[in-house]
Amino acid sequence: MDPAALPLSQRLTTALAARAVSLSANPAGGLRLFNGYTEGLPDLVIDWMAGCAVIFNQARQPEELAELLPEVTAWLRANLPGLASILLKTRHAPDLEARRGALLWGETIPVELVEAGVHHALDLRINQDASFYLDTRSLRAWLTEQASGKLVLNAFAYTGSLGTAALAGGAAQVDQTDRSLRFLQLAHRSCRLNGLNPDLMRLLAGDFFNITARLRRERALYDLILLDPPYFSESARGRVDLARNLPALINKVRPLAAHQGRLVVVNNALFVSGQQFMAALRSLCSDGYMQIETHLDIGDDITGCASLRAASQPVNPAPFNHSTKIAVLRLSRKDQAAARKPA
Repeated sequence: MDPAALPLSQRLTTALAARAVSLSANPAGGLRLFNGYTEGLPDLVIDWMAGCAVIFNQARQPEELAELLPEVTAWLRANLPGLASILLKTRHAPDLEARRGALLWGETIPVELVEAGVHHALDLRINQDASFYLDTRSLRAWLTEQASGKLVLNAFAYTGSLGTAALAGGAAQVDQTDRSLRFLQLAHRSCRLNGLNPDLMRLLAGDFFNITARLRRERALYDLILLDPPYFSESARGRVDLARNLPALINKVRPLAAHQGRLVVVNNALFVSGQQFMAALRSLCSDGYMQIETHLDIGDDITGCASLRAASQPVNPAPFNHSTKIAVLRLSRKDQAAARKPA
């Protein structure tokens, strides 16, 4: 039977069964309970955030999904032990507060979650997303293993979870950049939750193009650079467009990499294939000073339950397993300069 033809409750039950072990192992963590795009209902996503079920209504016409929400809410309350609250985020609502989230049930919204022993501050209503991206879990795990003693730059940091993971992994210093200081300040809350020294984490609020230009003038060099830009944004200084100008963004941060440093590039553009992304990276590697080292896969809860996986992605993400494509590159410098803090 086509999974999309299954009753909603059966789809949700099947999806939960595939994730039950992960959920029971870390109820204080974060997990995608249902990925409607691959599990039969494209406009519905449900995340578990440390006891809060966050429902994302992503329908262009939100009312199209609204009639299902009472059934979803009832199912969640009946099937999720430890559930404390249910928050609804309506992506295309005209009202900003509805996009940020309305509490459907319960009274408490969690302010932190725990992932692989690292505490991350949450603000589930800070924006139209949930302030914490579950699809980069594998990158956070990689950072806790790779960042020891490193100088790290996290560009487009948002709420800084990648930088927090790096600092928890023993990074010597983490510089986090984002337009919004309000978003970045969650990273300092995460520092305090983990007993980490916030003085080792600089928050650089401002435009990406301005900040990277300033860091180049200061002759800063980093062992590890994280580049996880939004799909599209524009400022007076430049444009971010993952489908068209990712190489230009890479070239903005490339001079900031120390000799034998690493650059991690995340491209979550749904309509950019894995082969297109890899071709762009290979072109940048043609001068011999950068090479593709490896890539990181996305967790099974994000890719969706195999028995429900009915929808194919618009383009093939291979060799990646999801449209969130994470590549790790190694960089060399002619001058072989080591990492150094900004002046």
